[in-house]
Amino acid sequence: MTGTILITGANGSLAIPAVQYLLSKYPDHTAVLTVRNAEDTDTNTKRLRETIADFPKAQTSIRQLDLAKLTAVHDFADTVSREISEKKLPPLAGIVCNAFYWNLTRDPEFNSEGVETTIQVNHISHVALVLRLLGSFGPEGGRVLLFTSDGHYPGRNGLEKYPPGIPDDIDSMLKASPDADKLGRGFNRYANSKLAILMWGYALNRYLEKNEGLNKITAIVIDPGNMTDSRALRTNTPLFVRLVQKFALQPLRPLLRLRDPSLRTTDEAAVDVIDVAMNKAYPGERGYLNQLKRESSSPDSLDEDEQQKVWVKSAEWAKISKENTALAENI
Repeated sequence: MTGTILITGANGSLAIPAVQYLLSKYPDHTAVLTVRNAEDTDTNTKRLRETIADFPKAQTSIRQLDLAKLTAVHDFADTVSREISEKKLPPLAGIVCNAFYWNLTRDPEFNSEGVETTIQVNHISHVALVLRLLGSFGPEGGRVLLFTSDGHYPGRNGLEKYPPGIPDDIDSMLKASPDADKLGRGFNRYANSKLAILMWGYALNRYLEKNEGLNKITAIVIDPGNMTDSRALRTNTPLFVRLVQKFALQPLRPLLRLRDPSLRTTDEAAVDVIDVAMNKAYPGERGYLNQLKRESSSPDSLDEDEQQKVWVKSAEWAKISKENTALAENI
């Protein structure tokens, strides 16, 4: 099955080797790659262009998309759906919601609409993108790939100070107050976003499976592992995290992973991500994967009533209505 593969955050540490693997192993597909800054003055985007240049026959395009701006996401979805309807792009075969954000060193940040940036980038904007573009998949369907982390599961991540959870006042996830514990609170906002992604993914699958026109689209939420070479550990993180990466996680990874198999490289994770996104791994299946293993996600994430609460609120936050998604009956 050929088609368009859309990858957000395509100049990220995981995404660049994923793009390389996609273009080498699945050359018949068209890659639409979004980045926050499409200029070559951005060293990461420059590296992405250099990666693509190794595949001169590949059908690729780099698109600027700032996921912190919900209006930009809706405009981008309009553009992609129009290009597909006009046959300028093949129908979608996959959406890889790779982009992410965290802030473990400063006070909370907000977009122009007053929404906290972590939940906006990691979850809300991807909700908008996916729900707006479901109708642009081909008749063979395809896959939506969402990203969670071990941070969603209480007690699983060493940076956790406050256990993740969906608050009773779910709208409070869009807000945050300054706190002296910038690392602890920042990681908690990140972990909560990853829990929301996972719960929303479960609900998405239920609705897709019941929809005769969309039931060939499957969603998988993957924890790709803790990537010791990721620049995420050097971005918006305190000095001790950067030092741990440089002097422990990187050089000692082969030994450390004997005790913690979640430790891996971005190259290793990239292969898993693309094989799942292309329906080669677990073809036609749905649900949650820890790397490429079927495991149970956290008990909280399995509560269907809470999943439904996240589903309803996510659509509201993402400004999804019956008029702008193919899953209209479930909005």
